[in-house]
Amino acid sequence: MPRLDSRNAVVTGASSGIGRAIALALAAEGANVIVTYRASRAGAEEVVEAVRALGRAAHAVQADLSQRDAPAALVEAVRGFFPAVDIWVNNAGADILTGPGAKLSDEEKLESLLSVDLCGTIRCCWGIAPVMRAQGRGVILNISWDLAVHGLEGRNPQMFGAVKAGVLGFSKALAREYAPEVRVNVLAPGWIRTRFAETEMAAEYLREREREIPLGRFGEPADVAGAAVFLASDEAAYITGQVVNVNGGLV
Repeated sequence: MPRLDSRNAVVTGASSGIGRAIALALAAEGANVIVTYRASRAGAEEVVEAVRALGRAAHAVQADLSQRDAPAALVEAVRGFFPAVDIWVNNAGADILTGPGAKLSDEEKLESLLSVDLCGTIRCCWGIAPVMRAQGRGVILNISWDLAVHGLEGRNPQMFGAVKAGVLGFSKALAREYAPEVRVNVLAPGWIRTRFAETEMAAEYLREREREIPLGRFGEPADVAGAAVFLASDEAAYITGQVVNVNGGLV
C-alpha cells in the first residue's frame, strides 16, 4: 500500500520547481493534492493533470499569499474540496532572483519576502492548524533554508536568511502548541537546481558551490520531495519540531 494512500494534501506554490516535485511525489505515494499558484495557471494545471494521471484527485487553486486575507480564503476553498486535510506544505515563496523580481529595489524585495515567505506561511498555519487539531490529525511542512542559521554573504542572502530563520523559529513554536494532534516540521533545502540555478547562476560560481558540497552536486527538486514524503508519512510519526537539511552535507 502506498505510504500516503487516500490522504489529502495541499502544496502551495506548486506550479513549478520544488513545489511541483513535492506535489507529484505525494501523489505517487497515494495522496490527493491541491496545487496552489499565484500567476502560472498553466503550470498548475499541468501538475494537476500529472497528479490525475497517477490516479489521484487534484485541483488547482489560485492564491496570492502576499495578501493578508488570502491564506484564510485558501483554507476555506480547500475545505470545499476535501472533507479533511491531512498534509499541508507551505512551499510558496517570493521570487526576487529571476524575472521581474530581480529588478526590484532592496526594500521591495524585503517586503515581498516578508509578505509571502514569512507572513504567508504563518497565516496559512494559523488557518489550517486548528482544523487539523479538530479532526485529530495532520502534518504541516514549512520551507526554510539551510543557510538561514549559518549565513551567506550578500544582500539577497541577508534577506532570505532573516525571513527563513523566522519560518524556522515560528515552526518550532507551532509544533509545541499543536502537538500531539499535529506534527510540524521544517525542510531546509540547500543549493537546488531550480530556475535560478539553471538560468541565472554563472557556470563558474555554480562549480565553486558544488566543490563546497560534500556530495559534490546541487540537489534536485526530487531530493527535497523525497524528504517531504517521509516527513508526511507515518514513518515519521515520532518526529515533530525538527529541521531537515536537504543540502548534500553543506551545513
